[in-house]
Amino acid sequence: MDKKAILAKLQERCSNTFVDTLGVTFIELGDDFLVAKMEVTPSVHQVDGVLHGGATAALAETVGSAACAIFCGSEEVILRGIEVSANHVRGVRSGFVFAKATAAHKGRSMQHWDIRIRNEENKLVSSCKLTTLTLPNNR
Repeated sequence: MDKKAILAKLQERCSNTFVDTLGVTFIELGDDFLVAKMEVTPSVHQVDGVLHGGATAALAETVGSAACAIFCGSEEVILRGIEVSANHVRGVRSGFVFAKATAAHKGRSMQHWDIRIRNEENKLVSSCKLTTLTLPNNR
């Protein structure tokens, strides 16, 4: 399957989910990374008018889990995010943020993802970590 088809399939799987509600779009797939973008609007703001940390963490978990599905998963596994953490270093009021997930560790059942979220000027907004677990699908 080519990269455009993989991105389209990811997007389709997210239809009518929380990911769709946040407006996350998968935009780039490399040999060892996945990038998604999210528009920063009042719907993802905290009360002070900047990007909410929870929306940022959700973006990180989304792109990291999707990367895991591409690079570690298959139709025979169940994938779960089991820990996500985020260090926020810059506020964003509008525009887009871009999340790039790369694997720090790809074990047989546990993976660790490094997700950097940047603004349109390529300045770091948040540095995130995600641990994922893949289990055999015995259903």
